[in-house]
Amino acid sequence: MENQNNVTEFVFMGLWENKQLELLFFFLFLLCYLAVLMGNFIILLTITCSHLIEQPMYYFLCHLSLMDLCYTSTVVPRLIRDLGAARKNISYNSCMTQLFTAHLLAGVEIFILVSMALDRYVAIVKPLHYMVLMNRRRCNTLVFMAWGVGFWHSVALLLMVLDLPFCGPNQIDHYICDVKPLLKLVCKDIHVVSILVIANSGMVVVVIFLVLVASYILILWNLRTYSSIGRRKALSTCSSHIMVVVLFFVPCIYTYVLPAGSENKDKEVSVFYTVIAPMLNPLIYTLRNMEMKIAMGKVWSKMAHSEFKSRG
Repeated sequence: MENQNNVTEFVFMGLWENKQLELLFFFLFLLCYLAVLMGNFIILLTITCSHLIEQPMYYFLCHLSLMDLCYTSTVVPRLIRDLGAARKNISYNSCMTQLFTAHLLAGVEIFILVSMALDRYVAIVKPLHYMVLMNRRRCNTLVFMAWGVGFWHSVALLLMVLDLPFCGPNQIDHYICDVKPLLKLVCKDIHVVSILVIANSGMVVVVIFLVLVASYILILWNLRTYSSIGRRKALSTCSSHIMVVVLFFVPCIYTYVLPAGSENKDKEVSVFYTVIAPMLNPLIYTLRNMEMKIAMGKVWSKMAHSEFKSRG
């Protein structure tokens, strides 16, 4: 059977059908997006303009903030626009571009979180070998690997969707172009494709989440040999990582493990990893981290001093 595709554009059904509710959330999501931009920009500026960039943990945090900025910017601006629009349409090509970009950036972010967990594991379990094992060359390699794996995942997913026939309905029951809502519009049996999507996205996310949980259990087990001050400092850092991992992975697992035909709250739950997690990450990493607070104070005072001198 030939791949038949009569659809040139899709129409989003959005999060809610109530127009007054959509108008309220237009302003709410606009504020959330501004908070994402400001929070992650502050982290990027603080780390790149201070000595923290030399430390692997903050080097990875810098990349995580960049991913949060880019990932949110592929989803939220269109969501905000659609909340205020009468017709929420997107062309077929733009839809495929959004699908590819969102999964690429999410894939990279997942493996940046893995790199951060590895960094904490080496720092706590093998502290004497930390600077040798987590040198800048190795950190760069981990970031390049994250981009490579993210690219492989998103290309595989895109090729899978491009091969599917869309020959009639074009209303996506979502606010973004994602693989599961798109599968509901395909005019052929999607049983095999649905299994492939679960294998490509759902099971991979579950396995990585379990590996991360196991690594943090090992970290906590090794902390019993530390002094109370060292334990408190390490727990503060690890608890921040654990909160970020849970915020991102749990909604992802719910979304991608269940098959495409099942009735669930995918679009509502996806707000957690598209908007809420990127907005809360800067707060989690700054409010609970004294090093970041001190570095932020120094960077901003340096900038204020430079501004004062230039005016004088």
